[in-house]
Amino acid sequence: MSTRAAITEESDGEAPATRGRSRKYTQVLGLINQAAIEVFASEGLAGASTQAIADKAGLSKAQLHYYIDSKEALYRQVLQDILNDWIVVFGFSDEAFGPRKVLGDLIRRKMMFSFEHPLRSRIFTAEMMRGAPVLNSMMDTSKQRTDQAAAVIRNWMSQGLMDEADPMLVLFHIWAVTQFYADHATQAAYFRDTAQQGEEKDRRYLIEQVTEFLLKGAGVR
Repeated sequence: MSTRAAITEESDGEAPATRGRSRKYTQVLGLINQAAIEVFASEGLAGASTQAIADKAGLSKAQLHYYIDSKEALYRQVLQDILNDWIVVFGFSDEAFGPRKVLGDLIRRKMMFSFEHPLRSRIFTAEMMRGAPVLNSMMDTSKQRTDQAAAVIRNWMSQGLMDEADPMLVLFHIWAVTQFYADHATQAAYFRDTAQQGEEKDRRYLIEQVTEFLLKGAGVR
């Protein structure tokens, strides 16, 4: 049974007991997903075990395997969820708003994702550092969206709204700087002498600073 396959859609025609079982099933899947994120982020795919994931989720190993096919299938599902999230995060708003608003919104969303979901970001980075053996077969939609974003940036450049540059590299620079605050959150907090880097006031400050830095670097008018 796969992680997602047995979820039953609730409907008005379901008996209360059936709805209760469906809710319980969904709740357990949520616990498993969060446990998997924590274990994969700290141990990687190779170092993770289904026993560790079960322990983190408060389940026995046998109970865990009722909900998932394998550690590898669960890892793949976690990566797919991350990709789906990032497609939303990296989505461009209306091109007509111009680069300052559209790229500024993108930077803010990516920074907030780094602050709020650092473990997911680290799983993605670790997968990439391994050569993306699992992600390689899952990135077609992400590649299409990135190509579309690069085309929008190229159009802004042709209108004189930004300095001329390789639009794909502009996106890479945005990704790299914003990703730092997920992958190196501890380092950033230590060197900046912040007790907790994720505090709301400090988040706003970092977003403002990073946004201004990246937009200036891209020559946004």
